[in-house]
Amino acid sequence: MEAVPHSQAEQVASSASSASVLASDGNRTEAGAEAGGEGERILAKEEKILDLTSFQLHDLTDVDLPSFLEELDLTANRLTSIDPRISNLSHLQKLSFEQNLLADSALTEFNQFTTLKGLKELVLRDNKLLKIPGLSTFVELLLLDVSFNKVSSMNGLSDVSSSLTELYLSNNEIEKIVEMEHLTNLRVLELGSNKIRVMERLDQLKELQQLWLGRNRIQSVNLCGLTGLLKISVQNNRLTSMAAFQDCVNLTELYLSHNHISVMEGLSTLQNLRVLDLSSNKITEISNLEELIRLEDLWLNDNSISSLDDIEMKLAGCKNSLTTIYLERNPCALDPKYMRTMRAILPKLQQLDSHLLLH
Repeated sequence: MEAVPHSQAEQVASSASSASVLASDGNRTEAGAEAGGEGERILAKEEKILDLTSFQLHDLTDVDLPSFLEELDLTANRLTSIDPRISNLSHLQKLSFEQNLLADSALTEFNQFTTLKGLKELVLRDNKLLKIPGLSTFVELLLLDVSFNKVSSMNGLSDVSSSLTELYLSNNEIEKIVEMEHLTNLRVLELGSNKIRVMERLDQLKELQQLWLGRNRIQSVNLCGLTGLLKISVQNNRLTSMAAFQDCVNLTELYLSHNHISVMEGLSTLQNLRVLDLSSNKITEISNLEELIRLEDLWLNDNSISSLDDIEMKLAGCKNSLTTIYLERNPCALDPKYMRTMRAILPKLQQLDSHLLLH
């Protein structure tokens, strides 16, 4: 951290001093409200937020934690334990410990902070956790982020409230999808960069809109009847077919780059698709785009598409919607007429490979 005129202790003390003043005003506000006094002051939203990001704190000893706080951000510090005074923050809705040094032992008593039952967002991203902590107390939790840890199993999720709408578990060491059945309100599920081989036990997640499974070891797709999905990523896996996505008729974004797909298929029903990424596969021919009348971004770079023959016909369905197309590092992109041809057949084209086009 760059040197500053004041010491770390003075910086924290300054923040704590400000918080102390707020606490005093906050107490008067509550008392004034009860008595109907003229001195009542309503706290502004920003006064209920304490942001201590990048203070490099080892503990919160010198920090005042006013009881009216609604958001506490402790991102990028050196915390190895959770200050027990946080249990007194009964109004807290958002709590972030992102990028600290918390191990499993630091959270053994966290589930006993029953006064935090109204907590809506909990971020434990980028710590030293080996498992999902007990969180049954937090019955109103909407967002949970335990990404970038060393979690090897999803065991423990069964205790997480069914109110959850966003779950982030990327960059861990998870091998199997388990204990998801009760999370029927989930809308976003991020499981990228794990060791998952099979898509399973997702069939109860009827509200799911976004599913991120990039950088795993998945060989085949099983969407478990999740036809309401809007965005799916299965990039950097071991897929050889994309046909299984044809039932996801609401899809707007589909990311399948860096797989082993050789044929563009299962696309005729995806008429809401706006982004299609099939880069770095084994595709030899552009096909099955006739019904994609809303497609705006098409990524096909780093494949084996050999020729521009019939390219206008192959892109006819999306010619009036495409604004971006990537075909670089395909044999067809070496054609001397490549850029001129693409600009001629796609009237709304704004970007061709790395080239921004001026009209």
